[in-house]
This record gives sequence, C-alpha cells and structure tokens, in this order.
Amino acid sequence: MMRSSFLFLSRLRWAQSLISRLPPARAMAARFVAGDSLDQAMAVCRTLNGRGLNVSIDFLGESVTRAEEAVRGADEYCRALEQIQANGARANVSVKLTHMGLDLDPDLCLRNVQRIVERARAAGTFVRVDMEDTDHTDRTLAMVSELHREFDNVGTVLQAYLYRTEKDLMALAAKGVPIRLVKGAYQEPPEKAYPRKADVDANYVRLAQRLLDRAATGPAVDGNGRVPPSCAVATHDERMIATARAYATEHGISADHFEFQMIYGVRSQLQDRLASEGYAVRVYVPYGTHWYPYFMRRLAERPANVWFFVSSLFKR
Repeated sequence: MMRSSFLFLSRLRWAQSLISRLPPARAMAARFVAGDSLDQAMAVCRTLNGRGLNVSIDFLGESVTRAEEAVRGADEYCRALEQIQANGARANVSVKLTHMGLDLDPDLCLRNVQRIVERARAAGTFVRVDMEDTDHTDRTLAMVSELHREFDNVGTVLQAYLYRTEKDLMALAAKGVPIRLVKGAYQEPPEKAYPRKADVDANYVRLAQRLLDRAATGPAVDGNGRVPPSCAVATHDERMIATARAYATEHGISADHFEFQMIYGVRSQLQDRLASEGYAVRVYVPYGTHWYPYFMRRLAERPANVWFFVSSLFKR
C-alpha cells in the first residue's frame, strides 16, 4: 500500500509542486541526486571513479510537454558527453525517451537521441535508453532497435516484474542489444506485472541467468569503463547478487564479462566491496532540478527511506 501511494504521488503535478518545496524533501533527495548542475555530477563522477567505480550519468527529466524542453535536454546530454571525454571519465549516459519528446513527436525524439548517440560514439562511450512505464515499452523497444541498427553503442533496460520481459530479452539478445536488468519501479496492474515480490525476485533470477549465459560469449568489460558488457545485473539485493555470482562461477563466466549496477546513494559499501573483489560496478548518477519523480520512486522502493523522510518533516 505504501509503495503504491508513493508511486501514485510521483505522477501528480500538485504533489510535485508541494513536496519539492519542502526543505526536508530537498535535503533527502540529495542522498540520491548528485546535484542540480553538470559540474556537481562530474565531481561525483570523479569521486566514484577514484573508488574504482564506473558511472552512468542521468540528466533528470521525463514526460516533457514542450519540444523546446526535449531539445534542451539533448543539448545537456551532449555537454555531459563533452565533459566525459574532456575529463577522461569512466562514464556513459542514461536517457529517458519521454525526456527527449517521445510523447510529443516520435521523430523529434529519434533525432534528439541520434544526436546524443552520435556524440557518445565520438567520445568513445555509450548511451543507455532507460525503460519507463508500460505505456512506453513497445515504443521504447522499437526505437532502441532502430537506433541499434545504425549504432553499436546503444542499449536499453528491461524490468523483471513484467510478464513480457523474457520474450523481450530474447528478442533483444538476438539483435545483440546490451541489456540492463532491473526489478522495475513503476506502478503496473496485475495483468501486466507480477504483484508479489517473491515472484518478481524469482523472475529476476531466471532472467539474470539468461543474460549471464549470453555474457559468456559476449565482449568483455572495456578498459576505459565507458562501454558496458552485454549483461548488466542492476540490483541492491545481496541475495540476487550472490545468486548471480554463484551462477557465473558455476558456469565459468568470468567477472570481466558482466557488470553489476547500482544507484547513487544506495549500498555504497556493497559497491566498494564488489569492486575490490574484481567485479565491474557501475553507479547510476542522476542530476538536475527535475528530481521529484525519481525521488518518489526511490522512497517507494524501501520503507526505511520513507520513515527517514517522514520523521525528518517533524524535526526542527
């Protein structure tokens, strides 16, 4: 019930206007968001790189209502890629298609993303197209497939809580599209997604094993930390991580053929430990002023985040 409530609030404009003005909300969002500016994001990137961690930079934004917003978003991503190249950062970028104008004009969206992917290719790095709710799944996969026919430095994300994901995974794998596997952070009806956490976890394990099998014959992690391997296991759940590690060991899949991915501000010690043990670890680092929907989804994921936030509202 609590998770559903926060996911519902994440979509409400009036709630965004109210909650985003609360100092405790902004203060707690700073735990998950690198800052408002690209300079702040790059400073976090340098710190994480110094700890042996790779980075995926996300300029926060989604569901834009004007074409100008989408173009400005693409411009900002190109600036981020320039900074990655200029600083020799071990980083790539993640982008949401609704931020690039998917709901306004698919052709505008495609042009914006093509521009980003071309700039990333020139910088020797990679673009991950994030997955959003199921209203956008088919359009996202179609655009990723179109982009991948021209560019080899683009991949996407699949969500284990959806019934359809195994079929989508096999189709993308056949095309050679790099995949990040997550559990899923949007509110979906039971006819589309597993309602029970145990079922989501079980499906995540099955799909992660499919990806790891694919990783065994795919490219290894690149030396500059910019281009990920074909398989990215994105989870903070130590049981899921242990299961993936055990499966890789049992099947002779070396650690340099897949990557663990986690979110900035969550399980930092676990990130460092995995990196120290020889695993590639990439941290998803968002920045920007449009932090509210992202923040609410982070609250929905863990009750501990919610109670910390609520208690802070009553502190002087």
